[in-house]
Amino acid sequence: MEKLLRIIGAAWGAKKIGGGKCGCIGTVVVFLILYWLLGFVFNMF
Repeated sequence: MEKLLRIIGAAWGAKKIGGGKCGCIGTVVVFLILYWLLGFVFNMF
């Protein structure tokens, strides 16, 4: 369940941040960064 929430949160954030400005590659990079950062957040709780 934790990984599913990380994926959904990272996908939503990547769409908001990298939506049309950065292109496809930028959105993927933002997704990977957010997924990595959300791992730290979920490990804290």
